[in-house]
Amino acid sequence: MPRHRTTGSDCLCDPDLRPCRILAWWDWLGRVSEQLVPSVPPVPGTASRSPGAVDPTEPARRLLRDLRADRRGLSGREAARRLEAVGPNELPHRAGEPWWRELARQVSHPLALLLWAAGGLAFVAGTPALGWAILAVITLNALFAFVQERQAVRAVEALQAYLAEQARVLRDGREKVVLAGELVPGDVLLVEEGERVSADVRLLEGAVDVDMSTLTGESLPVGRYSSAHDTHVPLLHARELLFTGTTCVAGTATGVVFATGAHTELGRIAALSQRVRREESPLERQVRRVAWLIAVVAAGAGLVFLPLGLLAGLTLVDAAVFAVGLLVANVPEGLLPTITLALAVGVRSLARRGAVVKRLSAVETLGSTTVICTDKTGTLTENQMAVTRLWTTDTASDLTGASDGAVPPPGPTLAALVDAMAACTTARPDVKGLGRGDATELALLAAADRLGRPLDVAGRDLRRAGLFRFDPVVKRMTVLEPGSDGLRAYVKGAPEEVIPRCTRVLTGEHEEPLGADRCRRVAAAVEEYAGQGLRVLAVARRDLTAADSAAARDRDAVECDLTLLGLVAMFDPPRPEVAGAVARCHEAGMRVHVVSGDHALTAAQVAKQVGIGAGGRQIVTGSDLAGMPEDDLDRLLAGTGEVVFARTSPEAKLRIADALRANGEIVAMTGDGVNDAPALRRADIGVAMGRSGTDVAREAATMVLTDDNFATIAAAIEAGRRVYDNVRKFIVYIFAHAVPEVVPFLVFALSGGAIPLPLTVLQILAIDLGTETLPALALGREQAEPGLMQRPPRRRTQGVISREMLVRAWGWMGLTSAILVMAGFFAVLWRAGWAPGDPTGPGTPLNHAYREATTATFAGIVACQIGTAFASRTESASLREVGLLTNPLLLWGIAFEVAFAAAVIYLPPLQQLFQTAALAPGTLAVITPFPFAVWGLDELRRLKRRRRPS
Repeated sequence: MPRHRTTGSDCLCDPDLRPCRILAWWDWLGRVSEQLVPSVPPVPGTASRSPGAVDPTEPARRLLRDLRADRRGLSGREAARRLEAVGPNELPHRAGEPWWRELARQVSHPLALLLWAAGGLAFVAGTPALGWAILAVITLNALFAFVQERQAVRAVEALQAYLAEQARVLRDGREKVVLAGELVPGDVLLVEEGERVSADVRLLEGAVDVDMSTLTGESLPVGRYSSAHDTHVPLLHARELLFTGTTCVAGTATGVVFATGAHTELGRIAALSQRVRREESPLERQVRRVAWLIAVVAAGAGLVFLPLGLLAGLTLVDAAVFAVGLLVANVPEGLLPTITLALAVGVRSLARRGAVVKRLSAVETLGSTTVICTDKTGTLTENQMAVTRLWTTDTASDLTGASDGAVPPPGPTLAALVDAMAACTTARPDVKGLGRGDATELALLAAADRLGRPLDVAGRDLRRAGLFRFDPVVKRMTVLEPGSDGLRAYVKGAPEEVIPRCTRVLTGEHEEPLGADRCRRVAAAVEEYAGQGLRVLAVARRDLTAADSAAARDRDAVECDLTLLGLVAMFDPPRPEVAGAVARCHEAGMRVHVVSGDHALTAAQVAKQVGIGAGGRQIVTGSDLAGMPEDDLDRLLAGTGEVVFARTSPEAKLRIADALRANGEIVAMTGDGVNDAPALRRADIGVAMGRSGTDVAREAATMVLTDDNFATIAAAIEAGRRVYDNVRKFIVYIFAHAVPEVVPFLVFALSGGAIPLPLTVLQILAIDLGTETLPALALGREQAEPGLMQRPPRRRTQGVISREMLVRAWGWMGLTSAILVMAGFFAVLWRAGWAPGDPTGPGTPLNHAYREATTATFAGIVACQIGTAFASRTESASLREVGLLTNPLLLWGIAFEVAFAAAVIYLPPLQQLFQTAALAPGTLAVITPFPFAVWGLDELRRLKRRRRPS
């Protein structure tokens, strides 16, 4: 065929004719103009020469002309110019929030705003040292939370490498290996089995089988042929096209790249998933609510008690100091960084177990999940087919659980079936039994090896005389090998396609007619295996004589008048650890739905084997779901049973996630394919696979399982619940100290100054950021409380702070602590002879006693913190059940707390800063029992709760 002198593409006309010469000159002119002005954008409304403007389904010669390419590939200079023009072959990434905006959010949180107000009041009241101290607290808290968030985001960035690192192309007429990111439209890409396709390609030569499960959810490979020409079908179904992210499992081919990066089908779906708005997690919403609650309470208290202080006779400066103290005492400065660090600890713990979390709050979200929607292929299963049944007219062999040497030698009929199914393959296993190629064919070769009839793969390829690759339309594959008198054809495929083409059946060593009785036996076997969710293949053969061999190029002529050899039943085995993980999810009160693009029977069988739907299972296909009204879907998902959704589309997954969320469920959606990405982003938490998952799925997800192990989800559920419990524990711990910090200021204000201020603002900051922080952080590392995974999931509307928590923190431990510390304060003053109204300022005889009294208040709160820390370790269990020494970090935190308090009390420089004084032994003797009193009273409360009926 003549070729264009300029483009080198195939031409159906004489290149010397005027129309073709004009076309060549026009194409040359286009090349020159683009080199002169490479960056001129297309005029709006006109056709663009960008990858998105070409029609990949048009004839190859026209596509090559439109792309200004030929079959010999681009030159290196031209490829570099196009790379500069169209950009690298990379998927679009969701733009992250600027660092300055993240930092600004940390300093504009409600609690931070309250501290800003307190700092402003401190400056107005003429206490700049206090104001600067409060500003330092705001800065430290913001930086701490900001650093933790940034580290969590960077932890997952290492997974963002999905496109193949290298690709084989023709450059300057020679084969060359380049980085996949350097592919450009017009490149000629070489593809062979085992390789991942790195761009959208139109085949020019050859035929391949590709695994498109990442795009369509189908686990079975599909054929792609350069000779096909599908013009009126969706692009994904066009048989001459390959797409980014798919994998070649058989064959070799050459194709021209027509789209890269964001212009590919993978990039289009990535953009779809990025348009779904991410919502706040339950913990984020609840913490924000709590922060506003605290801010409103503190501001309201300041507004109410500030005029009361003035009415009681306080000066404006004293009233302002009182308001600052009240605000600072009500703000738990360590709450936000403590929550951040507790979640970060959960992130690191999960990372060690094989899960990388992109948002800290996702740890808690997974712990609160009520429903998991999981994919099947590669998530519940190993994505490795295994032959489990072989059926012939003579025997039915069960290979389940059989090992090498445990299978009896096959008889003649079974031996013929095994030889035929092994010969009708193109896969190439390696020494480990894995290899490259279709998982189905690798399973056939492995079964032949186990049955003592291994196939010489090299010899198979050398003696093969012909090949008709698997066609998803006819659902058959045929190979031709030399026979005794001509050629022998081996055929395998779907039973409904192969059996009707059979006229005989092999029985023993003889071929007999396939009569009605035998047809019924074969149909019964097919129905039995299909009912078990097994994939069934029929295998047949035909001997072609020398006369028949002339028609060997005609597929229909070859695949007729066949002799049925038998049936092969295969199954993609579930991961061995999945059943236990599903059981733990059920034990935790969660439901697991299967949302798969695979066949209904296969998905249902896998669900049954791993224990999904043991209490009731319903199968809904994609067509059923499409015709199901929203009310019916809501009622279906609101039931107690578990559902297997099969043949689902990305839109269907989004619809399922929305319906579950509308029912009040907290949804975790797992998946690995591109088609999962929109639903992963819409769910409360998306869980993607790190090894087999696509870059789009990993970017859309909130958590990535680096080991692709569904069992990691069960571990993450426990970790999430433990983190949530620990957050509640240190909230109780922190809130309990607000009461003994606020009460001294109330006593001071309500007495009109007759009772001196029992605690200074700087001493409160020393408590909240010095003595309180490390024990609170240690509570974030507390082990799971007994019975954690036997609790039902909490409701979506359940807040992180409950009324019972507030009663325990404020009305039980807090009030107890306030009574104790005020008793210590008054004991010191009364021992020194103080009476209400006596002056205690600098230079007065009672000043030293007053400083010792405020120090006793400070030390008393620290002592009560120790008792509160031990009491907060459990919500209902006794301390004896969890063990006194099982949290060594808490012991170290308490040791630091005591050492820090001692430094504040006894070191002269800190005494001057915090206005403290050394405590006498008698005062220490009064304070020492405080921890036991606080812990003992709460232990009695927990004992009463345990005895209360559920």
